[in-house]
This record gives sequence, structure tokens and C-alpha cells, in this order.
Amino acid sequence: MRQKRAKTYRKLMAQYERAFGFRQPYQVLVNSDFCEMAIQLKMEFMKDLEIVLQAKAKPMITQCCIAALYALGPTGQSIVDLAKTFERRRCGHLETPLSPEECIASVVGPTNRHRYVVMTQSDGLRPQMREVEGVPIVALNRAVMVLEMMSEKTKLKIRAEEVKALRPVLKAARGEKPPPAPVVRKKKPKAPNPLSVKRKVPRAVEHHRPEGEQAVRLGKRGREEEEVQKEETGEVQQERKKRKRRKKNKSAAAVEDVAGADEEED
Repeated sequence: MRQKRAKTYRKLMAQYERAFGFRQPYQVLVNSDFCEMAIQLKMEFMKDLEIVLQAKAKPMITQCCIAALYALGPTGQSIVDLAKTFERRRCGHLETPLSPEECIASVVGPTNRHRYVVMTQSDGLRPQMREVEGVPIVALNRAVMVLEMMSEKTKLKIRAEEVKALRPVLKAARGEKPPPAPVVRKKKPKAPNPLSVKRKVPRAVEHHRPEGEQAVRLGKRGREEEEVQKEETGEVQQERKKRKRRKKNKSAAAVEDVAGADEEED
């Protein structure tokens, strides 16, 4: 293939990727008539296909197309062998097979949402595929595999998408205010999972006693300290009683001395 043609095909498939989301390896639906032409012209099918698409490809054939090839009989065995190397695409027409053209049209659908590349030589199917937006068509032109240019409907779709993307830029150039951006609310931090949080150990409750006495302490050590405090308080009370007795004795002795002095004066 000439360098200029390869560059054109590469740009064409890049446009399909940007506008319609095609991805490599490309899924290629092969019509039964194209298989017949490939065998007659002794083509290297996979090599020529990847050269045309300028990327890896995955050829597929529907159940209706393979049924049409089986109907050729023993003369078409080589064509059937070529078709068996392709991935089988379920079309849902196994009980009532359709013609290959009708089957491929139903699989592609009105929007080509599965992003198929269609390979066909049918003069009835190719105009039908041009009416669907975003369908690359591969055909044979004088025994050479070629990629058709974009249809007018596909070009209009791409232009509409480009204008839609440029609309905010044009509004900004004219001085129009762009629509306000949606307010994104920040998520508040969630509370921790109660099952994964360690439980709090309850603290010892301190009982308040009257003034002059310390708070009760739990445990063996606390009880020992409490007993010591009790003994100390008992000793203090005994000393207080002794002091009171001494005072009483002193006061009684003083009274007796005063009384004795009065008697002597008399």
C-alpha cells in the first residue's frame, strides 16, 4: 500500500475513534460474499485487513452468513474453512435464517452501538450502511481491499459534535457568562463503626466522705491504707481524750488550791 493511502486510512480510523468510540482491535463483520471474493482472488485476508485498518482487527461472521456458505455445498468448502477461522457472532436468527444482508443490517442496528466495521461487496447493503452514522465500510475495488470515505451523514454527526464542544468557547469570546457550575457538596466525615471501636473501661467511682477523711481506694492496697488510717485516727482520738482528762484534773486541782487558800485566810 502506498504511504499516502495508509496515512489517509489512519486518519480516517482516528476520526472514528474520537467521534464514535471505536477501540482496537476493531470488530469487523464479514459478509459471505466477501469471503467468496477473498478465496477467488487468493488474498491474504488478515494481512490485507490489518494493512487497510492500520491496526489489529478481529473478523467476525454471523450465523446466517455461515449458513449461506454451507448452502454452497462441496464446491464452497474452502470458503467455509476461511469463515471458520473468524469469530462466530450470534445474531438470534438460528431458527429462521435471514439473508446475509438482512442479518448484518439487523446486527449493526440503527446506531451501530457495538462499533462494527462492515466488510461487504453487496450493492444493496453498502448504501444501507452509509445511512447509519459511524459505520466504516471495507470493500474491494479492482481486487484491492479499500476503506471507503465517510458518508455524509457521518460527517454531519461529527460536525454537530464539534460545534457542541466549541459552543462554550464561542460564548466566552462574545462575553456571555457561562452557566454556573454545579455546587459539589463535600462529604462530612462519617462516625466510626461502633463494632470496630474499642470499648471504654469504666473508671472507679470516688465516694466523698466527711472532711478530714480521705477518699476510699479500691483494691488490696487501698484497704490496707484505709486500716492504717483508721488506726491512726483511733490513736488521735485516744490522745485527745487524755488531753481532756489532764485539763479536767488540772482544773480540779486549781479549784482545790483556791478553796484551801480561802480556809487558811479564815
